[in-house]
Amino acid sequence: MTVTTTTTTATTTTATTKADRRATDWAGIAERIASQIAPDVAEADRSGEFPFRAFDLVRETGLVSMLVPADFGGGGATHEQACEVLRVLGAVDPSTAVTLSMHFHLVATQLWRHKHGQDAAKVFAKVADERAILISTGASDWVDASGTATAVEGGWRVSARKTPSSGCPAGDVLVTSIRWEEGPDGPAVIHCTVPFAARGVSIEETWDTMGMRATGSHTVVLDEVFVPEAAASLIRPAGQWHPVWNAVLGAALPLIMSAYLGAGEAMVAEATSMGSGRAGAPHVAPTVGRMINSLAIAQDAVAAMVAASDDLRFDGTLDHTTFVLARKTTASEALMDTARIAMEVTGGAGYSRSFPLERMFRDLHGSQFHPLPEAKQVLFCGRHALGLDPVGTD
Repeated sequence: MTVTTTTTTATTTTATTKADRRATDWAGIAERIASQIAPDVAEADRSGEFPFRAFDLVRETGLVSMLVPADFGGGGATHEQACEVLRVLGAVDPSTAVTLSMHFHLVATQLWRHKHGQDAAKVFAKVADERAILISTGASDWVDASGTATAVEGGWRVSARKTPSSGCPAGDVLVTSIRWEEGPDGPAVIHCTVPFAARGVSIEETWDTMGMRATGSHTVVLDEVFVPEAAASLIRPAGQWHPVWNAVLGAALPLIMSAYLGAGEAMVAEATSMGSGRAGAPHVAPTVGRMINSLAIAQDAVAAMVAASDDLRFDGTLDHTTFVLARKTTASEALMDTARIAMEVTGGAGYSRSFPLERMFRDLHGSQFHPLPEAKQVLFCGRHALGLDPVGTD
């Protein structure tokens, strides 16, 4: 009888815990973090220092594992909830939000795999149990990848310079890909994980940019690092499109652009507040109206991406990939237009570094460099629409 009672209690407690996780106010947690890190944002922009305090809070509050299913010890949050967290943080600290989106999109890709019947338990455990921060190099690698891999007993020796690697100062695991020129079937790409604690891994502080200055997107150097076979999740032909990118882009782009959307919304609020003092000038009200219209385009594009994700149940097809890529470009262009018009609203004041608008303007322009920049996106989507290989040259 005692055993039965104990078992029942344990089961009830577990069920309650899972329910509590699903009901967690993740946006509220993000708001509390934002309020704590807000005083540091301007100085971090000036110095380019990485916001370690923000990522300590990300770990302490459970945001780090919010996307890991509750059954695996995580927060059991939805993809949409993660997008909202990034939107909230982006309104206060775009560098932290965009950096966190890099970690989130790697976890979200594993969650997509889990929801499509593939095993993601190893990554879930790393993030939930160890509160590990995952660092991506995918944007710079794309289909060809960089670096060199040499086969050795039990794995490979790899060398590479991976940049930008956003968040690497706080990183625990590098999620990367390495070109293997001597693959058994020709040039190949090895997708793998490398612990930052591994011998031969170092960081060169190379990140010095116009905007997003505190993302810590430095260069990770791999110098003859041993990568065991067990650390390789995929080996594919180099230079060819692989379905893995459909999962990655479908999971990642709504998250990344949600961070930028939060920054754009904050910029509009700031510009409107500053413009209210000049409301009597005949050009101000219509300029504010144009700014609102431009922001609405970005909001609609991001909302469409989030909705199409279907909480990471989307089909990993090229049709879905081109859908999100087109809306990523649309949102990015609209946000940069929003930023430009916001500067018109405020006049010379917006150009001064004594106001946050100047930093917001610079930060928003970072959106164009995430995959795919417009010139590559229109080529990719256009070729797919015409029935061609989207990364081919025919």
